[in-house]
Amino acid sequence: MSAYSKTAGLMARGAQFLGSEYAILCGAMSWVSERNLVSAISNAGGFGVIACGAMTPELLDTEIAATKAMTEKSFGVNLITMHPQLFDIIAVCGRHGVTHVVLAGGIPPKGSVEAIKASGAKVICFAPTLALGKKLLRSGADALVIEGMEAGGHIGPVSTSVLAQEILPTLAPDHLVFVAGGIGRGEAIAGYLEMGAAGVQLGTRFACATESIAHPKFKQAFFRASARDAVASVQVDGRLPVIPVRALKNKGTEAFTAKQIEVAKLLDGENLAMLEAQLQIEHYWAGALRRAVVDGDVENGSLMAGQSVGMVTREEPAAEIMTALMQECETALLGRVAA
Repeated sequence: MSAYSKTAGLMARGAQFLGSEYAILCGAMSWVSERNLVSAISNAGGFGVIACGAMTPELLDTEIAATKAMTEKSFGVNLITMHPQLFDIIAVCGRHGVTHVVLAGGIPPKGSVEAIKASGAKVICFAPTLALGKKLLRSGADALVIEGMEAGGHIGPVSTSVLAQEILPTLAPDHLVFVAGGIGRGEAIAGYLEMGAAGVQLGTRFACATESIAHPKFKQAFFRASARDAVASVQVDGRLPVIPVRALKNKGTEAFTAKQIEVAKLLDGENLAMLEAQLQIEHYWAGALRRAVVDGDVENGSLMAGQSVGMVTREEPAAEIMTALMQECETALLGRVAA
């Protein structure tokens, strides 16, 4: 019998779908969710996800191969829908036999879901609303992630708890829905599982794992931070549809405001197409995040973090984090049964 029998029962659908022991995905964090952390998450019983971000097909090819060399367990790849070489990187995933592809950053372009499924992989999409969730499922998505605004990185306007109440009762009985955003402890996982979620996704909680390659200064910034330090970026021009990003406030968040103004002026002068403008913003974030994660520039880089950052107080192996989450969840579920 599993040490977490109650939790395992509620996670059964999600775990079977993912091919993992636990239905706990690690959110795709650019520069952080690479071979070391992804393999550690999967080896610990969860489901690691490579963050492709702005990688070229060649870089992604190398990263998938390196991850496969470090784990025999299931893992997925997260692709940004606006990537200029989306179909090329889908082909890379197909050649490696990647079992699950997560499409993030917008509505999947025409033919992308079909291309992924043709390789035999499962498709997971982000659904910010009930209506879009239904549409994505009709279009071939095998599972959904609903992510609240408490999450780190790109966020929507609605909290996780409200999204869960809006979407789970309608879709969870017949479909696989994973909940994300602001989850840092197992008690929260228990609540969403009881509401019908197939599993959960956590990013911030794993960002400072021992196996994470994030710079020590990046990790120290997380250890010092509280929930109130993780703030959402401000959109300065309504004509430039910039998705807000949640990160720890520093000079980098101020620089992003200036970047938006710069790009908006180029749009005004018709010197830039809208798609290119959005790509410039994405490339800005990729560069700013790299400065923080890889170089340790915590003043000018982007310290993307969810509001659960206050629960990240020390460096721990991924396996210990996973064990703590499962134990907390199981204790919470058993306590409710006893009551």
